[in-house]
Amino acid sequence: MAQDAKRTDAAGSAADAFLSDEERMVRDAARRVAQEVIARTAAERDRLAQWPRAELQALADTGFMGMMVPEAHGGGGLNFLQYCLVIEEISAADCGVGTIVHVHNTTLRMLCDFGTEAQMRRYLPDGVRGARIAASLLTEPHAGSDTAAFRANARREGDSWVLDGTKQFISNGSEAGVAVAIMVTDPAAGRRGFTFFVIDPSDPGYRVLRVEDKLGQQTAHTAQIQLDGLRVGDDAVLGQVGGGYRLVMSALSDGRIAIAAQAVGVAQAALDAAVRYANEREAYGAPIIRLQAVAFKLAEMATQVEAARLLYRNAARLLMSGRPCAKEAAMAKLFASEMAERVCSDALQVHGGYGYLRDFAVERYCRDVRVCKIYEGTSDIQKLIISRNLG
Repeated sequence: MAQDAKRTDAAGSAADAFLSDEERMVRDAARRVAQEVIARTAAERDRLAQWPRAELQALADTGFMGMMVPEAHGGGGLNFLQYCLVIEEISAADCGVGTIVHVHNTTLRMLCDFGTEAQMRRYLPDGVRGARIAASLLTEPHAGSDTAAFRANARREGDSWVLDGTKQFISNGSEAGVAVAIMVTDPAAGRRGFTFFVIDPSDPGYRVLRVEDKLGQQTAHTAQIQLDGLRVGDDAVLGQVGGGYRLVMSALSDGRIAIAAQAVGVAQAALDAAVRYANEREAYGAPIIRLQAVAFKLAEMATQVEAARLLYRNAARLLMSGRPCAKEAAMAKLFASEMAERVCSDALQVHGGYGYLRDFAVERYCRDVRVCKIYEGTSDIQKLIISRNLG
């Protein structure tokens, strides 16, 4: 039977010393549901590529499917750092569930920040309860970070907008009950030519072309979506016509910091597994943790995890204070995602041949965390942002 993740960092993190009592309470609540519900089924769901329906309902029941939705709309009203703490804990149990929850919550937050009262009344209550999973339709087959290359468009026909185009790598897209999509509404207007629309995936014209077969995060379904003559009214515009680019840019730092938290969660789980195994596995008459080569590797891993945790929490606090943090968010995302891949690989190495087997969770961590260097901006994109903010 495959080993599931179990948090063993009883000594805690130095970064935790800076958490408030409320932040600790949120973190501990997330850790409980992550370890008692999500971690126990992670290996089997990974094997079956199974959507975590029951696990998401458990998260909804504890308030984590509407974390940043204001209490007035039935949500948890958590601040951004509290949100990142939750993402870290969920991702330590299952990185794929962390992705589902992140995409769902950030989409609901867009509805809160830019939606009309009617849009919020229609979609937020079901979103908070987990009855509607939310998705964001951004990336296209030939365009990721290069928004200028987007081709999916919305054109006026009488009193309606008609949406056409293909969106790629859409997390939650095949399971969504509500989605926001950025579309080109004026090709000649440059950055002012993009508009977001709120769409109901049950409407005609929303087609799931395929669910991708991926290296990792098997439980987080990623789809290619075709919008084929999907017709909506003006009441589906999110924010203002022509304001889509601004909405995307406003959420970039948030997303990068959250992915840094996700990477830290997976790396911590891998470190926990390696420490546990090194204490249990014996060679030459003693646990291998007493071998300097193993002990020093674990020390380096622990240091890297702690540094990444401090980076993302600092960036989160800067963001909450309203201060510029594009550089710090990019640094956190770059360092954490690169670190997590190294730490997960080192954890597999500590396990030796057993780490290569699916009986042990570390091979899943290696597969799941790799994409953290790609989505929300690749590592090279983060370096570009950092370098442009050094002057």
